[in-house]
Formats: sequence, structure tokens, C-alpha cells
Amino acid sequence: MDIIGILVMAAQLILGLSILVGVHELGHMVAAKYFGMRVEKFSIGFPPKIFGKQIGETEYSIGMIPLGGFVKISGMVDESMDTEQMAQEPQPWEFRSKPAWQRLIVMLGGIIVNIVTGILIFVFLTYIFGEEYITTKEVNKNGIYAYESAQKIGLKKGDKILKVNGTTVEDFADTREVYLGNNGSYTVLRGNQEVEIKIPADLLNELSNKEKGFIEPLAPFKVGEVKEGMNAQKAGLQKDDSILAVNNTQVKFIQDFKEVLKVNKKKEVVLEVKRGDSLLKLPVLVDSNGVIGFDTEINLKTDTRKYTFLQSIPRGTYKSFKVITDQLRAFSKIFRRELDASNSLGSFFTIAKVYSGEWHWERFFGITAMLSMVLAFMNILPIPALDGGHVVFLLYEMITGKKPTDKFLEGAQKVGMVILLALMVFALGNDIFRNFFK
Repeated sequence: MDIIGILVMAAQLILGLSILVGVHELGHMVAAKYFGMRVEKFSIGFPPKIFGKQIGETEYSIGMIPLGGFVKISGMVDESMDTEQMAQEPQPWEFRSKPAWQRLIVMLGGIIVNIVTGILIFVFLTYIFGEEYITTKEVNKNGIYAYESAQKIGLKKGDKILKVNGTTVEDFADTREVYLGNNGSYTVLRGNQEVEIKIPADLLNELSNKEKGFIEPLAPFKVGEVKEGMNAQKAGLQKDDSILAVNNTQVKFIQDFKEVLKVNKKKEVVLEVKRGDSLLKLPVLVDSNGVIGFDTEINLKTDTRKYTFLQSIPRGTYKSFKVITDQLRAFSKIFRRELDASNSLGSFFTIAKVYSGEWHWERFFGITAMLSMVLAFMNILPIPALDGGHVVFLLYEMITGKKPTDKFLEGAQKVGMVILLALMVFALGNDIFRNFFK
């Protein structure tokens, strides 16, 4: 990826996380202020501080490290570990002086706002853009391309998917539902014979490396925009050209074309090109990445589902909570040892790669909505230092009538911070290993 792509990817990561962290901390702050608690600081980003302004009792600031944020509520045991304040007598405006049910709402405020944010984004994206999809019927005109991971379980190039888990599916994207399930299967048409392919329980572990791929439609293609200064342009390739063969090997589908280029890195190949009614032979050098430098236009018919605003509300809500149910299914696979935790955890590098090096607003907000739901899910986990840890202690207090001591809460906060730091180091190490050493 070039430097522009890296900068675009980083900009999307920073903007997306700033939005999500901002609304999360805003949820805590609004709830706290509503119940009369003093909010000392509200920051998007971590110190050192770039900008700050005192408005009333609260300092609003932007930190130099843009991968997080925080809100400081008086009298609350949090990551600031302000033991000096906690050693003083509780004041009426402090978090610790308020009833447990109010403190519970404050702790759930960030999670609730992240869920609402995710739902709203999905609803508006559904209403504005609808849902573009490729039907399984359209894919089955040519069949599927099976990557190595798909070939391992018995799928083959050209297979036509008839059923998923015994059910016919209209949207080809729904064929991916087998990844997270148990005892899944594909029923495919291979030639004139129906074949049932069982899905192994640990398939998701195999697919955790997104670069490996699994299945996709075999896609006829033509040349899109030719990139300036790249080998395709130097060879004379033009937009709307159809590439028929490479070194006399037919390449009807984009996957065939990529395969041939991959085995010819740093070599010159001859393209047989159809341009209008003419047939041309164009020599071109394949670079070290196995590309020659043009965008492809895929010749697969897509359909679009359009929704009214009222229809978008349940559909957007469904897509929002599907993110959480998928997370739960993935966690269950980790606990059953069908998915290696090291393959499913990533740091900011992983999130940035999801955004990609091209900026499309629809894609940006779709990913941000998904991350908003993931952030809500992760924060409700009962780990001290996360909102979920505080919620557990507050529920204990409400059920038993016994409030944990500040000393216990401070100790739990320290343990939770160690756990989170260890997870962050583990996730960062995972990303470094996957991207630079694997």
C-alpha cells in the first residue's frame, strides 16, 4: 500500500475512534450531570493535552494520543486512581454519594449510547443506500472460486451453492453464516451431481487470517481505470478493454487473471486484449506484487433492496444486534477451543485494515457502526476497569445491600488495568507478528 493509502487508513481510524469514544464518554457524562454528579474532565484522546477549555465545572479537552478518551467524575474509582480525593469525606455531588441505581445508569450510559449510535447509523445507511447484494442465482451462472481454505474442506472451483444448512438462500452473502455456526453444511452442484460439504467446527480459526479468503463468485471482468505511471498504462492498456488470455492461458474470470499474474511476478507477459472489434497483443511487465496497475470492473449483476424509513428501523436494528450475536458466537468458539484467541484478537492495526486505504463514506460509517456495537459488547464484559466490572459490583450492592469498600474497588481497578494492559500488549504483539513476521 502506498503512503496515501496508509494516511487515508490512519485518518479513518482516528476519526472513527474519535466518534465512538466521544459518544461513549458523552453517555457517561450526560447521565452523571443529570443526577447532579460533578464531572471534572471530558477528553477525546489521551494526554498530553492539545486543547482545553473550562466550561462551568468541567474541562473539555482534546488529547494528543487520539486512540481513546475518558471522563473524570468526582468520587469515582477510575483509571485516574485519585486516592487523595477518595480519602476525603464523600461530598453530595460525588459519584460515591449517589444511590446505587443512579450509579448503575451512569456506568451503563456509555454502553447504551454506543448501542444507540450503532443502531442509528445502520438505520440511516439502510434507508439512504438500501442493501446492494448479489443473488446466489447470479453467482451460480459461473459458480464459486474456492480458495485454499475452502478446498481443504472439499469445495472446488465452479461449484454452485444450492443450499446452506439445508436451506436455499437468496443473498450470496448469507452463505457465510456457516462460519460461526455448528454442524453446518453446503449442498453444491458439481457438474450434474449434488454434493454435501460438511463445515468443520474450527473453520473460523482457518479464516481468521482475512487475507486467505474462502469462497467468492467467479467473476467475469474488464479493465476499469488504468493507473497513471503503472505498467498497464505503459503497455497501452485502456479502460473497457477485455483481457482474454495471458501468455495464451485463457482468463475468463478475474481470479484466473490474478493466478496467472501471481506466478509471473517480475516477468513480462503477453496480454491478448479485445478492444471493440480488434484483437491486440500487449506485452506488459508484472511487478513484484503480482499486479500491473488497473482497477477491475466486475461483470456480475447486483440487486438492491430499498427500504422506507419505517422499514429501515427494524432492519437497521437487526443488523446492529447481529454484530453482537456474532461476537457471542465467536466467543463461544474460543471457549470451546474451536477458535484460537490469538487469531481473533487484533489492535489498532487490525481496525485500520478493516477501514482500508480508500475512503468511501458509506463503508466508513458502516464499519464505524459495527465498531460501535463491538465497543458496547466489549465494555459490558465483567472485567474490573471496564464498565461491565463496575456494573457487576453495583448489582452486587443492589442485591445484597452491601457496598464494596473503596479500598476493594481500588484494588479491583488495578487488577483490571493490568488485565487490559496485558490484552492490549497481546493484541499489539499479534498484529506485529501477523503483519511483519508471518
